[in-house]
Amino acid sequence: MDTFTAFILAAIVIGLLVRGYLKKQKKIEELARAAEEKGKLRSDGPQAQHPHIDTTYCIGCAACTMICPEGDVLAMLGGKAVIVNGYKCIGHSLCAEVCPVGAITMVLASPSMGGDTPYLTPENETTIKNMFIVGELGGLALIKNAINQGRECIDNIANRIAAPGSPKSAPGVHDVFIVGAGPGGIAASLRAIEKKLNYLTVDEGEMGGTVAKYPRQKLVMTSPVEFPTYGKFKKTELSKEDLMAFWAKVLQRADFKFHHGEKVEDVKKGEDGIFTITTSKGQHRAQNVILALGKSGSPRKLGVKGEELPKVMYRLIEADHYINKKILVVGGGDSGIEAAMGLGHQVGNEVTLSYRKEAFSRIKERNSIRIEECIRKGKVKVIFNSIPVEFKEKSVLLEVNGKREEIPNDYVWIFAGGEPPTAFLKKIGVGFGNQDLTSTGSKEAKQAKAERKAALSEVSSPAAVG
Repeated sequence: MDTFTAFILAAIVIGLLVRGYLKKQKKIEELARAAEEKGKLRSDGPQAQHPHIDTTYCIGCAACTMICPEGDVLAMLGGKAVIVNGYKCIGHSLCAEVCPVGAITMVLASPSMGGDTPYLTPENETTIKNMFIVGELGGLALIKNAINQGRECIDNIANRIAAPGSPKSAPGVHDVFIVGAGPGGIAASLRAIEKKLNYLTVDEGEMGGTVAKYPRQKLVMTSPVEFPTYGKFKKTELSKEDLMAFWAKVLQRADFKFHHGEKVEDVKKGEDGIFTITTSKGQHRAQNVILALGKSGSPRKLGVKGEELPKVMYRLIEADHYINKKILVVGGGDSGIEAAMGLGHQVGNEVTLSYRKEAFSRIKERNSIRIEECIRKGKVKVIFNSIPVEFKEKSVLLEVNGKREEIPNDYVWIFAGGEPPTAFLKKIGVGFGNQDLTSTGSKEAKQAKAERKAALSEVSSPAAVG
């Protein structure tokens, strides 16, 4: 190769690298602008801890972007740190601690009021009077914040019940019905015990919520937190295992009224102000409702025979837990492909990916390239035009191009999408966005707006959390 040819090739490579870099920076700029727009504060809703970057002092060392446990909350733009995915921040504060010049501080900020965020008052009350939302469903993912919100919601409910002229509890009617047994729901339950309220907590799964699905030793909190009846946890760093061990003790309490495996299907408020909650196991009535559902929603099931077997799962947390296994992954989206590749790289695994269509569509380009490489190296076997017919203890029955095929199997993961909680909230009438409460035109909405306007003139800023 002569010098001129080498020079031309080098120029092309450099040009492609520069083009890629500029494209990435443009994307970061777009994310930063979007984050800035969504970060405009509102004065009438709940707040939580978020980082604030003073670009005057930022020296562009990128230490904050590298230490963030959540990955891509922060990025470098023009030699300065910027927030590009603020919704992923759960308030670890590690970015502020590692900054060598003190350019990052943790401040109280309100969640963005997008079209998919429920309207909430400072008391975390929705557009439906006496129905509350706590935790990430309200737009924030900070665990400590969810715990505080659960406690404070019960305090507000207890004060309303104790207020002169308030309706007294009727037979068969709970003071409060709590949906979800994650951090917010558990804190609300414990506070209800302290306040001697008649309550019930239900969850369609097991106790622990999203935290139970975290990887091992994931750091979930970096500052002390206070749980009702148990006091303040003085440990400055809490892992998933720390919280799960604590919640296991809570589950043993005789006064912890919890139903697992009970999915809430509908909530209706009667003319008498009492809520009727319809679940997969019956109906309940309550004066107040707290929704601590999280944002992940319910996984969509296939309705296939044997789907209830313990080996069938809908979320992969740690691929390295599974080695030397015969595994089936169902689904052709990014989540399914990423799970199949992750499992395929573990020692001794035989991974089969079943997809009902004849080719992958609408997946990330990166995943398209990687899955082709995995197929070529024998890490993953893909069967297109196939659907599961039955899951058995040691095998799986697939229908492939109209013919049935049985393959040995130890585990199954299904990635068929989910049912987001936003659809459920809209179904039961919860309002979204920074809206006018009178938009529904209902008498209750107008009265609620008047009451909240009066309350806002008296309320101070919510307690700082971190």
